[in-house]
Amino acid sequence: MEKIAVIGAGISGLAIAQMLKATNNVVVFEKEERPGGLIKCENVGGNLYHTVGGHVFNSKRQDVLEWFWKFFDRTNEFTKTIRKAVVNFDNNLWVDYPIENHVYMFPKNIVESVICDLLTISKASKSVDNVSFEDFLLQNFGKTLYQLYFQPYNEKVWKRNLSEVPLSWLDGKLPMPNVREILYNNFCHVEESAMVHSSFFYPKKNGSQFLADRLADGLHIEYNQEIAKMERKGNLWIINGMAFDKVIFSGNIKALPYLLDDEFITVENDCFIERLEYHGTTSVFCEIDKNPYSWIYMPSRNHASHRIICTGNFSPYNNVSNDRITASIEFSDFASEELVQESLKQIPLNPRYICRRYTQYTYPIQNADTRKQIKIIKQKLAKANLFLLGRFAEWEYYNMDAAIGAAMDLSKIINS
Repeated sequence: MEKIAVIGAGISGLAIAQMLKATNNVVVFEKEERPGGLIKCENVGGNLYHTVGGHVFNSKRQDVLEWFWKFFDRTNEFTKTIRKAVVNFDNNLWVDYPIENHVYMFPKNIVESVICDLLTISKASKSVDNVSFEDFLLQNFGKTLYQLYFQPYNEKVWKRNLSEVPLSWLDGKLPMPNVREILYNNFCHVEESAMVHSSFFYPKKNGSQFLADRLADGLHIEYNQEIAKMERKGNLWIINGMAFDKVIFSGNIKALPYLLDDEFITVENDCFIERLEYHGTTSVFCEIDKNPYSWIYMPSRNHASHRIICTGNFSPYNNVSNDRITASIEFSDFASEELVQESLKQIPLNPRYICRRYTQYTYPIQNADTRKQIKIIKQKLAKANLFLLGRFAEWEYYNMDAAIGAAMDLSKIINS
């Protein structure tokens, strides 16, 4: 049995530790006092608060599903919920999501404009070379939907011109409809429930913190352990006075130049890592009016928030009140108290402020070279038995099931 250190007890660290513990001696180091990373939840006045996002589970990967359900009782510990998302526009216009399938819900002049766009798209040849996020949206949905929704919403989220966003960054996370599908879905009023990821599983109690706590069971986790240095001595790694054959780093790659000697992080790589961009999130916990939705997307330019996650609808145990539900209202990066309070006046469903939390690192931002450079760094570190895993270690926009899938792929390499 090899001795393996896992740095970080977020979903990636917990998953890889569980996958390796049967055949290795695994120790997890976590700087905070409990597991979870970005999926942690808190109890605020009896209500469940997702401090970042609103984490739910489902997966297209059968191996991920089979692995995950070994740890949980799907029938008794979870609810299966149909995803019901909507876009809220100014003037109290609500259009079901995905927006391209519900064009018929717009006023007639907009419907006519979208139809003209789609007819133009159907006759045009698409460019496939060096396509930006903006190009992709215009080529697939047309100018009208781009200007009404895709542009203002995504610019609120990513805070940059969409022509500067490479399509590779959002690979696998974008809808890929053609004109025929858009028209069919509008004519036949096809709902989101008929599509991939249209439903999700959610714990009846304690939300995604329940997932983290369960996956932490049976692991050797050293809590409140800040890693100051990772030293290579012979064939071993020394971490907080303990020796390990291999290390899996699921923290933030930006910390590596401070943790490793120069032989592992060159000046060139140090500069690259320093230039890596990211966004944080201000999550504002509120009470809101009861509604049927799970996610509400808000492209309005009249306030700074971009979405409401109605976590109070995911499980009745998330709420104390029977009259209203709880939700997380998200802002990209740091939002001041003044900005939050002013925005809440413009947001639908009468939000009442409870508390807020700013998290510095939530969304990694890639450019055209990011994956190539990260791959070079990963290959060099792997030769010394140091492996990168997770959203900010690999600088990948992983959701929960993608993080588990990446852990599964890495575990096979380590155990081979």
